[in-house]
Amino acid sequence: MANDNEGVLPSSLDGDQRSGSGVASPMEAHGSYRGSDWSPERLAFHQNLESFAERVGLIVGLQSNGKLSQEGAYAEIRKLWKSLRSSKDNLLSGDGSPGETANR
Repeated sequence: MANDNEGVLPSSLDGDQRSGSGVASPMEAHGSYRGSDWSPERLAFHQNLESFAERVGLIVGLQSNGKLSQEGAYAEIRKLWKSLRSSKDNLLSGDGSPGETANR
């Protein structure tokens, strides 16, 4: 199915979220991080992971409702995954986390 907006996310997914508009700021945690190995870097990665999960859910919804093709959804999720992996590499590199290089 061809779509003129293929691969284009709505503005609600472009990271330009503002507090006070009913949309959570990207700097606000969705849930609390309760890990015993707390650090500012782990908290930041936790927030990035929550954002990734939320955005993937939105992309799947767009695809399910015919607003985004499967190929477009895959491409968007792949970009988000690469960004999350980069975040992990930058925030958690060298901290001894198991599987640091897994799933590359």
